[in-house]
Amino acid sequence: MYGAILGDIIGSRFEFDRGGWTKEFKLFTGESTWTDDTAMTVAVAEALIEAGKDADMQTLEKAVRTSLRKWGHMYPYAGYGGRFYDWLHSENDEPYYSYGNGSAMRVSAAGLLYDSLERTREAARATANVTHNHPEGIKGAECTAAVMYLARTGMPKEEIRDYVINEFCYNLSESVDELRARHGHYESCMDSLPKALTSFFEGTGFEDIIRNAVSLGGDTDTLAAIAGAMAEACYGVPAELKEECRDRIPEDMREVLDKFYEKAAAV
Repeated sequence: MYGAILGDIIGSRFEFDRGGWTKEFKLFTGESTWTDDTAMTVAVAEALIEAGKDADMQTLEKAVRTSLRKWGHMYPYAGYGGRFYDWLHSENDEPYYSYGNGSAMRVSAAGLLYDSLERTREAARATANVTHNHPEGIKGAECTAAVMYLARTGMPKEEIRDYVINEFCYNLSESVDELRARHGHYESCMDSLPKALTSFFEGTGFEDIIRNAVSLGGDTDTLAAIAGAMAEACYGVPAELKEECRDRIPEDMREVLDKFYEKAAAV
């Protein structure tokens, strides 16, 4: 979760191609701030720990649905996409068949909390299903969480890459440099997952992965949130960056983080 939140904060000031498509930039400035990506990441984390590690899909989905709405109403101006904002404020809480990258950017808690790949993917599906129930929306969430599980349990990157290609069929043939050369702002899982995955597989450490993702331009906060979640699972998060993260988010979010990592440590 620290990885996703830091990616969001670091990438926030470059969104909508406001950067120079480079890895050379200052990580934090006064403009670096958390967005809806952080709010919804925290919401999912709270839902999963309150539902319990053994909760069935129906219970998980209900908890996620309730928590997304709770945090969305607590922080209504965090920068939500139009369809999600409408869902937050509608009396109808049915999913709306989205394949947007929001399902992947908020799923990191599922990648850290469970003790099997099967359970990790099941929980990831539950977090997506409540809004992003398009097959591509579900796939984006499952893939992100699966990569996190495999990385934190010690699978080498090359084997994780093979698993992603075989299991999720994402095209990972382009390098970060090639992806950067055709930058654009797209908010679908189909576009964002290959970019975040390539940023992760080419990165040499936590910060380098974040820099890869931000350098691609476009939806930089979400790209970096997804890649940052994977980076945390593989490399951990430097202590100074954790402190920077905590300094930039509200107290209620810090409380969820603390409670979540206490639960995750027991896995």
